[in-house]
Amino acid sequence: MEYRIFEHILSPNRMQRYLNACHGDTRKAMTLYRYNLHLSHEMFTIISCFEVALRNAIDNQLKPSFGDSWLRDSILPNGFLTSRNTVKTYEIIKHTYDKLVAEGKYSHTKLLSGLDFGIWKYMFSPAQFNATGRVLLRIFPNKTRSTPQKQYNHSYIFNELDKVNTLRNRIAHHEPICFLFEQPVIDTGFILNEYNKIQILFQWMGIDSRSMLYGLDHFQKICQKIDKLKPI
Repeated sequence: MEYRIFEHILSPNRMQRYLNACHGDTRKAMTLYRYNLHLSHEMFTIISCFEVALRNAIDNQLKPSFGDSWLRDSILPNGFLTSRNTVKTYEIIKHTYDKLVAEGKYSHTKLLSGLDFGIWKYMFSPAQFNATGRVLLRIFPNKTRSTPQKQYNHSYIFNELDKVNTLRNRIAHHEPICFLFEQPVIDTGFILNEYNKIQILFQWMGIDSRSMLYGLDHFQKICQKIDKLKPI
């Protein structure tokens, strides 16, 4: 496809950053755009697998204490998420629950899978972490031990999950991930760092991510292709 057509379809504003990063080389700009899409697809796949693993681990951890329908029960009168400090989490779960009930589709599994990544992130914020009995760090049995200098506590986990959540939303809104932060410069350092952090979280959960993502994870190979497009 000719660049002028490619640019017309995607918009000059969207393509300008790619064109600048490739020093005006239109063919390289189109290639970079395609590689970024491929990289985004790979990263979103990894995040999706991590999200499912995370929510299932939380589910399995809380069932013994709160029952098999703990999500629904958490928003019933006197449920553990009905306090003023957890109102936003309560409202999101209740909205999803009410919709499933109205459609005649409610089940614990559907409610669990119908909630966004943000819900699972907020399970490690202080109010929710306390409300669930302060047990959720157990889903990370291989977590690095805290030291006086650095605490690998629920706040640390929350912050790491927040970064994953932010990246997930960036990809979902078609923001590029192949550039130096807010600059038209090809750089895979940031996204490689985020990729490695997710691998560490998998390890902390006791999950062999390499085996689980076998045949799916071509992330680093795509980063190498992107790096080769850097102007000399």
